[in-house]
Amino acid sequence: MKNKTIKILITLMIFSVISLNGCSKGKNNGEKVTIVLDWTPNTNHTGLFVAAEKGFFEQEGISAQIVQPSEDGAPLMVASGMADIGIDCQDTLAPAWDNENPLPVTAVAALLQHNTSGIISLKEKSIDRPSSLEGKKYSTWNNPVELQMMKYIVEKDGGDFNKVNLIPSTVYDVITALKSGDTDSVWIFYAWDGIATEKNNISTNFLRFSELNKVFDYYTPILIANNDFMSQKSETLKKALKAIKRGYEYSMEHPEEATKILLKAAPELDSEMVMKSQIWINRQYKSDSSQWGTINPQRWNDFYNWLYENSLTKSPLSEKNLFTNEYLDK
Repeated sequence: MKNKTIKILITLMIFSVISLNGCSKGKNNGEKVTIVLDWTPNTNHTGLFVAAEKGFFEQEGISAQIVQPSEDGAPLMVASGMADIGIDCQDTLAPAWDNENPLPVTAVAALLQHNTSGIISLKEKSIDRPSSLEGKKYSTWNNPVELQMMKYIVEKDGGDFNKVNLIPSTVYDVITALKSGDTDSVWIFYAWDGIATEKNNISTNFLRFSELNKVFDYYTPILIANNDFMSQKSETLKKALKAIKRGYEYSMEHPEEATKILLKAAPELDSEMVMKSQIWINRQYKSDSSQWGTINPQRWNDFYNWLYENSLTKSPLSEKNLFTNEYLDK
């Protein structure tokens, strides 16, 4: 989750689009499609880089450019037309859709089938269940959805959320933050920060949200598309998603090669870390779904109903057409 304010009318002219190494292959004479990441390159994104490197986009007549987001994030770039497809999360998109002028984007695929995020802490802190966060420090973005979810899991487990010491901060180096004592617990995505603790032989406890309450098994991250792009270039979107799907399927079948491709695009990454992360996340791309990318309507709606029931949205987002599986290759 990222605490971002979406300001579409005042930031369209200040984007800085950063192209990534190895993100475009072939003669670049196909239909141009710009794909914006949600963060710096990591194993959530491997299938995109594999699709580019292996020529899957080119085979579909697509000239794909993969870029990093501006400071205001991928949703704004997609909404403004600066990108056609982008990555974000179901939870962080809720405020952008819950207003009189909802962001003109739609979720078109799930990068991972289940929510892999949760609360990590050092084993020695004995935070082995939500109620044991009482008296401990938790690093928060002060995001309303985040805080309500934290309150729910602590109090559902019999704890008092008022006794959790909230530390407003965005943690970029989880291991350093935990070992220094600046915080006792951090919300992470296990495929990256969790695997980093394993790589460094650090014993931890991890409270995974999807295991604490099935309602919290929402979709994160997801692919979103610009609504005009969807309606005006539907076949192009289908072809792009077909190539992306092949990229993720190839990554699942060839994790070592996929790791090398990601490292080629982002050579600054730790190769051992990427390999360990890739092996772990390969099981998450498709998981128990019959095919990559499908969004389950029940799980999508259950989470948005929970937000509405807890006064986190003004309207029931489950009743709006905010996702579709229509463009996925069957």
